[in-house]
Amino acid sequence: MSYKTKLKIGDFSQMMQVTVKTLRHYEQKGLLKPDEVDEWTGYRYYTVEQMQRLNNIRKLQQLGFSLDEIGLLYEDDSHDPTVSQLSRKIRETEQQLRMLMDRHEKLLNWRRSIKEIKTMEKFSIQSLPEIIVASHREVIPSYEAIGEMCCNVIGPELQRLGCKCPPPGYCFTVEHNEEYTPTNIDIEYFEQVEEKGQDSSIVQFKTLPAVPTAICMKHYGPYDCFYESYTELFKYVEEQGYRIAGKPRCSYVDGIWNQENPELWLSIIQVPVEKD
Repeated sequence: MSYKTKLKIGDFSQMMQVTVKTLRHYEQKGLLKPDEVDEWTGYRYYTVEQMQRLNNIRKLQQLGFSLDEIGLLYEDDSHDPTVSQLSRKIRETEQQLRMLMDRHEKLLNWRRSIKEIKTMEKFSIQSLPEIIVASHREVIPSYEAIGEMCCNVIGPELQRLGCKCPPPGYCFTVEHNEEYTPTNIDIEYFEQVEEKGQDSSIVQFKTLPAVPTAICMKHYGPYDCFYESYTELFKYVEEQGYRIAGKPRCSYVDGIWNQENPELWLSIIQVPVEKD
């Protein structure tokens, strides 16, 4: 006579990767009763055959059968659903698929609308008026030097000349290099002023013509990461049916003079455009 393996509920739980709580629930539902319950200790014992029964229960659950439906199958001693029962479950699954696809489409639309709102917040189409500016052109060693140039060179000079800047203040840079260079960057800085003053060795006064249409984009972060925003901005320009009509301006809203953390610096890239 062959030996019949019996496992305590804890061992059975561990080997079958199911909690004891779940096993007790199956027992209450009449789906998987222990093969033996010790009348003195209350210990529950399970057999090898019950491993297969548990696997069958799991399989049926994965296919969408409820525990009550599985219980009816075992009451009929069929253990396996009939063709009719499978057909009904297929129809239920198809209905659930349609509901999930509908939910999926609604979620996609919702996400799309949020992205469009964020895009609208990030981009704007504006006209830039004619302005009087004080400009300073210099070859700087790197983009990091822009903040120092603003704070230690241009700012004090404008103050010395008695320049008044209309609120809220508008300053920007334009690059004059013919190609990218990480050093020796030929950059011109512009600060809007109320009226022209006397040129000095540091700043010259100019009148900049109006820009009828410019696409503007907010850039958060250090200046050496402008390329990321340019990639997104130029894609947006194309999508809106525009073409570039002038050198981009980088306007500085918040920088080293107000925020130590470069990740919090706010700049606005302004690109003159026109319709094809």
